[in-house]
Amino acid sequence: MTQENKRAGYRVEDPATGRVVETVDTATDEQVDAALARAAEAQRAWGERSVEERAAVVQRVADLFGERADELAAIISEEMGKRRSEGVEEAEFSRDIFAYFARKGPELAADREIETFSGGRAVIRHLPLGVLLGVMPWNFPYYQVARFAAPNLMNGNAIVLKHAEICPRSAQAIQDIMDEAGVPEGVYTALHADHDQIARIIADERVRGVSLTGSERAGAVIGALAGQHLKKCVLELGGSDPYVVLDAADPAEAARTAWATRMYNMGQACNSNKRMIVAEDAYDAFVAELVRLAGEMTPGATDTDDETVYQPLSSRGAAEGLAEQVERARAQGATVHVGGALRDDTSAYIAPAVLTDVTPEMDAYREELFGPVAVVYRVRDEEEALALANDSDYGLGGAVFSQDAEKARAVAARLEVGMANVNTPAGEGAEIPFGGVKNSGFGRELGPLGMDEFVNKQLFYIED
Repeated sequence: MTQENKRAGYRVEDPATGRVVETVDTATDEQVDAALARAAEAQRAWGERSVEERAAVVQRVADLFGERADELAAIISEEMGKRRSEGVEEAEFSRDIFAYFARKGPELAADREIETFSGGRAVIRHLPLGVLLGVMPWNFPYYQVARFAAPNLMNGNAIVLKHAEICPRSAQAIQDIMDEAGVPEGVYTALHADHDQIARIIADERVRGVSLTGSERAGAVIGALAGQHLKKCVLELGGSDPYVVLDAADPAEAARTAWATRMYNMGQACNSNKRMIVAEDAYDAFVAELVRLAGEMTPGATDTDDETVYQPLSSRGAAEGLAEQVERARAQGATVHVGGALRDDTSAYIAPAVLTDVTPEMDAYREELFGPVAVVYRVRDEEEALALANDSDYGLGGAVFSQDAEKARAVAARLEVGMANVNTPAGEGAEIPFGGVKNSGFGRELGPLGMDEFVNKQLFYIED
């Protein structure tokens, strides 16, 4: 059991020191019931407003995220160790997501007339579903909430938001933004619920859907509860995304791009490039450059933009778990070229690592390594690369690189993932749908698809 699992309750635990600097009470059952009652009542009024009225409020939410980007970044730097500049980027991306749905929401929620062959007029209406529960993770405390909340506020739904136990301050910061933007009381509620209360909320007849971003294990639990109570759910779970380099004019430069991608948010991203699959002609130089880059890195504070300085993981427990995975891979025969060691204190710093010679018999071949670890595989050709890329229980995203864009496109088109990318680590933007297949979950967020998950797509038919 990790240290994080041993500690119950909501808290701010500085991962740079391991020190708990603030604790926050978990909600009482009475507070949970009161929140659901307010949400159900507020949703009815919110859903009756025009989509244009809702858009004006959502745009104000966007504005406040932009205005408070520095303040928001400082909060999550202490909560989960994010580099300050990356925290600012996250807050600004959240601004862009709310602004996108405020701008495009009225169009995306418009009635859609369909052709009929028996007379009459048939329209698909876009109606609120009701009260929704969001269960959000710690790795992107603002962005994850934005991509769930923005379209569903536009849809006229109400949101009860359970944030990660280590993110109470960012949860409150979002609540403050919602309140100041004019989101009516009860339409958005941050709730410090425990696991038993989450189960009760899902079972409550006032709640019509649940969205989880989290681990595969958590997704299985939430999905089972949603199914048991006949509730719509969206699950965005883990990933072990393939990053395929079919060829490279400069393998070292290709490795630098891959490393920068892997190190973003200290590798704590569901769609990070966790499996680097490299053609044998480029492999040796690619690995050598990764090892050089990893070896140059030293631990440091979150307020630096020096790329050779790395930050802590979200918690000591997360760092210990990753270190155990790396050590188990070594024991099972993988080559650990550099890194993987914890700092000898109570912090969550773990040295970035490069692994090779991982085989299907090893745990690391199937596991998600959620942190700064590059696992590199050598392949002979694109068919071997594709077979390896698809040999995973996960199917979130993937990327294929080649100087021959058509070759890269052809291989990427055969990836068994929800998001396939050609000659870029990932397509990103508020308008770009996000989600996966296989054990990475189901449903989509962001873009036009994000407006269609938690709605009553009602057929409205009028006879001639």
